[in-house]
This record gives sequence, C-alpha cells and structure tokens, in this order.
Amino acid sequence: MDIVILLGLMFAFFLIGVPIGICLLLPIFVLIAYNSITTPQFIASIMYTGVATYTMIALPFFILAGNLMNAGGLSKRLVKIADSLVGRITGSLGMVAVIACMFFGAVSGSAPATVAAIGSIMLPEMVMAGYNKYYAVALITVAGSLGVIVPPSFPMVVYGVTMNVSIGDLFMAGIGPALLVGFILILINYIYCKKHHIVGTKKFHLKDLVLSIKDGWPALMMPIIILGGIYGGVFTVTEASVVACVFSLLIGWFYYKELSMGETFQQLMGTSTFVGGTLLTLAPAAALGQIFAYMGITRSITRFFTNNIDSKLVVMILVFLILFVAGMFVQTTPMIVILGPILLNVLQPYGIDSIQFGIIMILALSIAFCTPPLATNLFVSSSMTGIPMEKIVKPMVPFMVGLAAALFAVAFFPQIIYLPLQLFGGV
Repeated sequence: MDIVILLGLMFAFFLIGVPIGICLLLPIFVLIAYNSITTPQFIASIMYTGVATYTMIALPFFILAGNLMNAGGLSKRLVKIADSLVGRITGSLGMVAVIACMFFGAVSGSAPATVAAIGSIMLPEMVMAGYNKYYAVALITVAGSLGVIVPPSFPMVVYGVTMNVSIGDLFMAGIGPALLVGFILILINYIYCKKHHIVGTKKFHLKDLVLSIKDGWPALMMPIIILGGIYGGVFTVTEASVVACVFSLLIGWFYYKELSMGETFQQLMGTSTFVGGTLLTLAPAAALGQIFAYMGITRSITRFFTNNIDSKLVVMILVFLILFVAGMFVQTTPMIVILGPILLNVLQPYGIDSIQFGIIMILALSIAFCTPPLATNLFVSSSMTGIPMEKIVKPMVPFMVGLAAALFAVAFFPQIIYLPLQLFGGV
C-alpha cells in the first residue's frame, strides 16, 4: 500500500502539471502521515545534506561559465573553426554541424543550449546548400545531445555528486563515448549526403584554419584548462568551475568585447533561476531515494534481477528500456538521483562499476532529450524553426539508432571509457 500511495500520487501530480520537485516531495509527506516510516525532520535533514556539499558548488559555476561563453560570441567562432576543418567533401556542412556541437558541448554542458546555439547558425547554411530542411533540423536536434556527453557536462556533475564518484574521472571517461557518438553521427550524415549527392563547395585552406583558431582559441582552451587543471592537480573540480567562470568573464569582457555588464547580469539572473529549480528537484529526489531504501525497494529490485536473470545482455537491455521510457517523461536530474542508485545496484553483480554506469546512464538520457513527450531538444528545434515536431521525428530515427549503437558499445566494450582514464592516470 505504501508504494501505491507514493508512486500513485507522484504520477497524479505529474499529470496535472505540478513542478517535478513538488511531485517528489508532497507524496513523501503524505506517506509519512499514513505510515510513520520516518519523521518530517529527518526528511528535511536529508534534503539539506543532499545538496549542501562542497562538490555541488561546481554545478552553478559550470552552468554560468557556459552561459557567459555563449553570450560572449563563442558559438559563431566554434562553428567557424569546425567549418575550416572540413573541406569540399560529401556532407561537409552536416559534418561541421556535428563537430560544432561537440565543441560547443565542451563549453556549455547543456543539450538544449547546444541545439539553440549551433542550430541558429548552421540550419540556414545547410538548407541553402541543398539539405532537406527536416533532415537538417533532425541532425542538429540529435547532435545537440553531445552537449551532455562531451565533458564537462552538467549531468556528469549531478551524477558524481549523487553517487559519490569522482567528477574528474567522469569527465575523462566521457571523452571516448563523445568521440564515438560524433563519429557515428558524421558517418550517418555522410551516407545520407552520398545518396543525395550533397557535396560541400568550400575547399580546405590551411590559412583559413589558422585564422579561425587564432580568433577562437579561447573557446578551445576552456576544456583544456578544466581537464588539464583537474588532472594536473592544479585545482579541484569545484575550483575548476570557478576558474571557468572567471576565464569566461575575462574573454567576454576584454578579448572579444561582446559581453556587456547588462548581459552579464542577465546571465547571472538566468543561471540563478535555473539552479534554484534544479536544487528544488535534487533535494526531494535525495529524500525519495532514502525512502526507497527504507521501504526495501532497492534491495527487492536487485534481488529480482540477480535471482531471475543470468544474462548480462538481457539485464542491460532491460536497464536501457527503463532509462529510455522513464526519460520520456521525467527530467534528467531526478532520473539520475532517483534511478541511479537503484540501477547501479542491479548492474554491479554483472561487472558494471559506478563510472561505466554513469556514462551509460548519461548516454541513455541523451536519447531522452529527443524522445517525446518531454523531448527538450525537439521542443527547442521545433520552436526555433517553426517546424512541427512530427515532421522532425521521422528523419531523426537513423541518428537515434546511432545513439543506441553507441550506448551498446559503451556497455559491452568498456575500453572506450577507460582508455583515457588509464592514459591520464585515472582509475
């Protein structure tokens, strides 16, 4: 009966549009009133300790750094660098779009922001070059998910804090999967453009590449400074997030001179609002995880899998389906906080550790950015272009299959994750 009250009320509140943090919190107190499995004071304490950690400070600063770099004229320079890397080859503009999403993801850490920033620049160019407009929007919608796969990534920080895993190791572990996803998307784009005879018109010139890098080098330095500083022992992940903000301000104010004080204030206000909403979700989610532990739900799920399923492949497919379906309805942050501990306990007996599962979970949730009804990336691209979502979904299918292939590769070939860690002295 307890689980019916808890999950039933959560689902009912979700259906009527109650904010996700309240959807998680109110059922807990109703359950406590019905069955005193703990006290409201303990729930309040768990909510506080769930977010009041030193590492959590990195979250708002990384988000702010990405917003400041974007407002400071970064996205157009990243696109210019990507464009100068690609010559007159089949599908060159599509390739530029994917590479630009990877570059911008390394700065923003956000999938929707990547879609908006790169899409606003690349979509008109791709349509003029002969790409079908629905295909072009679909490509950038899915490639925008690289924003949460390429480190540093907002969901990686949330996962690291929630699961007590080194965020620096997660950042390094994300490099291989990010390159794999980028390669798969570029390959699918190449096949499409080969079929439709779409060839770039701009030849590769070393001079253009040098000039674009000279103009956009600060954008390329951001991930190098963050990852290099963390693994060089210069600063912690939290300190790296502050360094990224200061670097973003200095570049925007004094180097590009495109970031005004008014715009800076707007980015501070916008980031504060977003972080406040995120914390309102994280705190109740931490309390809900504790309630699940009290009720024995985590142990029961783990026993069900280990006692009834011997095949790692079957377990992985079931976990993928859980993440895929849940991601269609629930935002990334509560998904990580609520399902992360449960599913990690399920997979650990099959040889999946916390770092590999973190990357698996983030890859699975990156697909959810494109799947209705939540589909944040899809909403952004549809509202930005005025194209109905149903017109975008069909051409997205090959790219979604590509993301799923990358997910399976990371699950069954962990070398993709651990090679960069081993090379740079991680776990």
